[in-house]
Amino acid sequence: MAAFLQWRRFVFFDKETVKDAGDNGKNFVLPVGISACDSGRGHIVLGDILSVIWFLTRSLQLSSFQAYKLRVTHLYQLKQHSILVSVGQDEQGINPLVKVWNPDKRDSGNPLCTRIFPAIPGNKPTEVSCLSVHENLNFMAIGFTDGSVVLTKGDITRDRHSKTLTLHEGTCPITGLAFRQQSKVTHLFVATLEKVHCYTLSVKEYPKLELDTHGCALRCSALTDPSQDSQFIVAGDECVYLYQPDERGPCFAFDGHKLLAHWHRGYLLLLTRDTKSPNKSEFGSRETSPSEKQILTIYDLDNKFIAYSASFDDIIDVLAEWGSFYILTRDGKMFVLQEKDTQTKLEMLFKKNLFVMAINLAKSQHLDSDGLSEIFRQYGDHLYVKGDHDGAIQQYIRTIKKLEPSYVIRKFLDAQRIHNLTAYLQALHRQSLANADHTTLLLNCYTKLKDSSKLEEFIKSNESEVHFDVEIAIKVLRQAGYHSHAVFLAERHQHHKWYLKIQLEDLKNYQEALRYIGRLPFDQAESNMKRYGKTLMHHVPDGTTLLLKGLCTDYQPSRDAMERDSLERGPAVAKKANSEEFISVFANNPRELRAFLEHMIEVEPFSSQGVYDTLLELRLQDWAHEQDSERKKVLQGAALSLLRSDNTVFDKALVLCQMHNFKEGVLYLYEKGKLYQQIMHYHMQNEEYGKVVEACKRYGDQEVCLWEQALGYFARKEEDCKAYISQVLQHIDQNNLMPPLLVVQTLAHNSTATLSVIKDYLINKLQRESQQIEDDERKIRQYREETAHLRTEIQELRSSAKIFQKTKCSMCNSPLELPSVHFLCSHSFHQHCFESYAESEAECPTCTPENRKVMDMLRAQDQKRDLHDHFTRQLRCSNDGFSVVADYFGRGVFNKLTLVTDPPGSKVGAGSLEADLQRDLLIHTKRNT
Repeated sequence: MAAFLQWRRFVFFDKETVKDAGDNGKNFVLPVGISACDSGRGHIVLGDILSVIWFLTRSLQLSSFQAYKLRVTHLYQLKQHSILVSVGQDEQGINPLVKVWNPDKRDSGNPLCTRIFPAIPGNKPTEVSCLSVHENLNFMAIGFTDGSVVLTKGDITRDRHSKTLTLHEGTCPITGLAFRQQSKVTHLFVATLEKVHCYTLSVKEYPKLELDTHGCALRCSALTDPSQDSQFIVAGDECVYLYQPDERGPCFAFDGHKLLAHWHRGYLLLLTRDTKSPNKSEFGSRETSPSEKQILTIYDLDNKFIAYSASFDDIIDVLAEWGSFYILTRDGKMFVLQEKDTQTKLEMLFKKNLFVMAINLAKSQHLDSDGLSEIFRQYGDHLYVKGDHDGAIQQYIRTIKKLEPSYVIRKFLDAQRIHNLTAYLQALHRQSLANADHTTLLLNCYTKLKDSSKLEEFIKSNESEVHFDVEIAIKVLRQAGYHSHAVFLAERHQHHKWYLKIQLEDLKNYQEALRYIGRLPFDQAESNMKRYGKTLMHHVPDGTTLLLKGLCTDYQPSRDAMERDSLERGPAVAKKANSEEFISVFANNPRELRAFLEHMIEVEPFSSQGVYDTLLELRLQDWAHEQDSERKKVLQGAALSLLRSDNTVFDKALVLCQMHNFKEGVLYLYEKGKLYQQIMHYHMQNEEYGKVVEACKRYGDQEVCLWEQALGYFARKEEDCKAYISQVLQHIDQNNLMPPLLVVQTLAHNSTATLSVIKDYLINKLQRESQQIEDDERKIRQYREETAHLRTEIQELRSSAKIFQKTKCSMCNSPLELPSVHFLCSHSFHQHCFESYAESEAECPTCTPENRKVMDMLRAQDQKRDLHDHFTRQLRCSNDGFSVVADYFGRGVFNKLTLVTDPPGSKVGAGSLEADLQRDLLIHTKRNT
């Protein structure tokens, strides 16, 4: 039971007397003798004792019509329909008559009366005490003074579609009726002076439930609106009770003799006497004496305060229309109570520091979130000034999303209020409105308070409830020394970089970091191994090497047992990293590097050249430092096998072999690269004379200059190299590789080389030269004889006729037939053979190839003679003779000319035919026979 005396009183309504603007602002005067009234549909309905019904509009315009012949006793205006129900009398005696009016329709200028029927329960006439109509126009209930309730079911505006029955019978007068519609269930509340009942009209039998044994006086009941669950209000002299269809609800101890009860938009209006009233059983004694005052009180039941209270004289009724309350009095006056706006009411509450009440009022008035937030802020400021920091922070928390967080944070930065600041920051994170600074501040608060439980609760919340910047949280926890918490957060939210950084740099837990990398997806595992590989290799070499082997061959992230079960449906596609990129990781771990590289070339034979080059370097280092001859031989074979695999870079491999003085490798690479001179120079540097000669024999056919270099090498040696010089001279002599004079000059530098060394070479050379001279002289004689013979023949051709005696064709070797073709060279042809094979009509087809060779020789000699003259002239006139020589070298001028008539290896003879003789030989005359 709520104590009425504890409720605060406010003046949330402004009282004014209604003025008639059309009558010079005088007070509006009501019609005389009002006996009933109601409101709705934009007008106030009044009924007087003269049986007239009045309609009062908002502009205070009155209209009326004669509804009955004697008087009007009750009026009920429906709120959702333009239907007015009245009860009155047309005849003397107790003959109440119900009329249903439609004000929107007219009949001779008056509202249309759609139905008239007598209001009599059974056959016994009795007075009507109250009236209620359902808004759906299907139910109408009439209460009588004898305790009866008549229910009209069906269309209340028509006689043919409705029926009437007596719903309730009793001995106590009916004082209140109200319909309640909830979903499809319809209830009727019935109040008497002694009891409260509820009928369920949706059920055929109309079951009745007695709710209470306390009743109320006439007009002291009402029905709340749906926002209050449509409860039935019964205003007794001691308490006000609220009822549900099946039980009694809360009650309020509002003392005083109740004269009137109304409900409108969350407000309960009670009219009471300020003096003690007669017993409530005196049903008809509700009138007051002129000396008595009436108190009108407006209650806000939700917010528990009195919105208005004032005394009036002899109130007829209080009606709610046009957003205000209208008070009708017996002296003909009408007052209006206009509610103050919400902001004004809040300001009144703020002045009295009634913030809780202001908050409740704002909620009930459906104030927007911005307005509510401002109230919370002011309330928080008030509590903060009072020193109630705990209460203040709770109000500030309610301003989140509207109030700038810095406004609150600045107030609570003091170390003594850090727990309040923590609470606010937690709420800020729960609503996902915290930025990086807020997260940093909250974690610092936890660490300063040393509240590990709260810290763990914050960071170990469900992933769906994470409302902070995880990376910022990790940084703060790490800085504060909460490494285990930071690691947990990093692992849970897959911040791999931070997890590994903390494990390696702070916790020095290298094994765990390596295990963690092994569980990452390929791309992340690869990038983290590049970043932390050297550190892990230094502390966990075996495990790191094993992980890198898997990463570069067939990587599969390691999984826990449960994870493996969940991934059995679809195995991931294996990926491979580039092994060459991880060689630098093994900078100080050659043993592990060797194992890694050997594994790579075994599993991946087509690994990159960098892998083979690095492995070659390692094997050469091992070979160079090995002391055991057997083991050294094995390492030598391993290094050579890498060189022969053709997977190494030639230049790098050669440099490595030279650096480690790996002779077999150097020679192999020289031979592979066809660097024969380098092979011989290598032997020369090592003074391996036999190897030098062997290299000349082996590669001399590819590069003949090797013999010359070998002769020069031995000639410069002061040691006794006669045997090697003899072998070189023998080969030079056999292949005529050097002029004898150059050989003598070369050997002249060797003090140990005597004439006996080149004696045989010189004798053989002179003998061959002598033989050549004899051959040349013989050819000269031969050419002279042939020249003399040719001259004789030419003279004969010039001076005497040529007789052609050939009987066969020189082409087809068949007997000649006319027509035929004869040449001075004694060749004869059939006409058709000559035309088929001859390239020119002036040349013999048989002699043409030989003639062309001679002509080419002549042209070459002429061009060479002219070119030589031009070259000599240019060289003499140029300032830069070297560029001229280089230009002619580039054009191939100094290349040796080999004539096609010379036998292979032969020299050009000293003699030559005279130019005019050669031309004569090439002139042939064609004759047709």
